[in-house]
Amino acid sequence: MQDEKLLLLLKERALESAAEGVVIADAGQVGIPIIYVNRAFTVLTGYRPEEVIGRNCRFLQGSDTNPEALKRIRKSLADESLCFEEILNYRKDNTPFWNRLSITPVKGDQGQTTHFIGIQTDVTRRRLAEDSLRDANARLKRDLLAAAELQQDQLPRKLPDCKNYRFAWRFRPCQELAGDTLNVLPLDDRHIAVYVLDVSGHGVRASLQSFSVNHDLQPHQGVLNLLSPEKVLDWLNMKYSQVLQIGMFFTILYGILDTQTGVFTFSSAGHPGPVLTHKDQAPQVIESPSYPIGINPKAEYTLKTMQLQAGEKLIMYTDGVLEAIDVQGNAFGQAGLLETLVRNRELAVDEMLEMIMKSLDNWVSHVNLKDDVSLVGLESV
Repeated sequence: MQDEKLLLLLKERALESAAEGVVIADAGQVGIPIIYVNRAFTVLTGYRPEEVIGRNCRFLQGSDTNPEALKRIRKSLADESLCFEEILNYRKDNTPFWNRLSITPVKGDQGQTTHFIGIQTDVTRRRLAEDSLRDANARLKRDLLAAAELQQDQLPRKLPDCKNYRFAWRFRPCQELAGDTLNVLPLDDRHIAVYVLDVSGHGVRASLQSFSVNHDLQPHQGVLNLLSPEKVLDWLNMKYSQVLQIGMFFTILYGILDTQTGVFTFSSAGHPGPVLTHKDQAPQVIESPSYPIGINPKAEYTLKTMQLQAGEKLIMYTDGVLEAIDVQGNAFGQAGLLETLVRNRELAVDEMLEMIMKSLDNWVSHVNLKDDVSLVGLESV
């Protein structure tokens, strides 16, 4: 008997010492009234034991308590089953708190439910932190979408209308924001600039850098108008070697078409070489090895000159085309690009770019592209 009293005293002390609020309710009485609350319950809710004994726990509920959660609690009580819910409750002073509630039925000797034990834990800080993080993520998502729209606005809205030349482009970011960009824009009444660039990395930093370079290359800036392509790259390298963060760089292919002579001049800074195609000849990759912008402030860039003949197309692209990976881990590569161009050599340049995109989609299958993809095509007709 003495041992039983000691054990009972130990259990009472354990309940009173518990960090969580403990409530015991009588399942055999109408309304399932409270018959016991521990000290932690009083600290949590502000109610003294004599204020709650004989009452149902619903007095902790308020106007913003989720009615669906209350339905689930009532159903668990009716079914005499375990219940776990997080609900908004109210303290005696009417301040709200998030309560992680567990209710466990206690069985008697005959298997009937005699009592319910409720364990109440204040999880307000976690819930507020989760709500704050959710709100922050929503704001970030809205900001990213707005930034993506701004980035998309930099892409060509209307391509130049030339008698003997056609232009086309495709752009697909692998995330909301891209490190790639491209443009086709008139410099004057006979010269058209064409470029594709790829900033290292992904996400916000890369997209901001891409946006900055794109802004520098706009004709209204006036700095680079009608400079020879290698001089444009010299200027970009001089500027961005000083301001790029360590580890950042970008590649670019920048060219100018003289629509009166058909001469296309271009320079490349670490960028994949463009591909010249003709319906009667194998595609030709025009390599132009050089440093990316921001790697070597003393880098020198060379000028390539070519005469576009009728029926020829020049395809410019970022390395996201070459590095598209299939489910086995194989890269699309230059071989995949050239094979696509050969297979579609009879198509107009816009349709040809569309077939490249379809070939990439078929290649990666259900795997998402891991890098941005940009394409610009120029066709002499």
